[in-house]
Amino acid sequence: MAEHRSMQRAALLDAARSLLSEGGTEALTFPALAERTGLARSSVYEYFRSRAAVVEELCGVDFPVWAAEVSAAMERDPTADGKVEAYVRQQLALVGDRRHRAVVAISASELDAGAREKIRAAHGGLVAMIVEALAEMGHAEPRLAAMLLQGVVDAAVRRIELGAAEDPSAITEAAVAMALRGVRG
Repeated sequence: MAEHRSMQRAALLDAARSLLSEGGTEALTFPALAERTGLARSSVYEYFRSRAAVVEELCGVDFPVWAAEVSAAMERDPTADGKVEAYVRQQLALVGDRRHRAVVAISASELDAGAREKIRAAHGGLVAMIVEALAEMGHAEPRLAAMLLQGVVDAAVRRIELGAAEDPSAITEAAVAMALRGVRG
């Protein structure tokens, strides 16, 4: 029974990712989740009490996976410059990933305080990953530099997602160059 509930919950989260990725937060409805998973609408409420609860669960599941991928990319390079480059590149490489599109859709929506706090904490975790590399580079305020660096990444993410006139690889290269020049001072 527990395994069945776990599989149903995973199917609901997968359906939520798809809905968010395809149609934004407006598409994330309990009837749509029920249709995608083959569950009765009333059954969806057995797993989640609200859309916000679905969002919180997605953040709790997907952000750590995303952060682990960024962290693994950074660990592959022993230099501080290489870690900064990996930090930027890996986040931008994840833009096309369904998990990322879902998180962006979630971030753009009106969320309750709990969901908003989970997103803030997850972003804080990403920023914390790069602080040590920036300290190694001699930054007097590595936490501030990390937050500004994340601002460059966030701007590049938005540009890619808008389907800007530039090729996504050109946006990535520009963001990496700007990040490296900026953190080197």
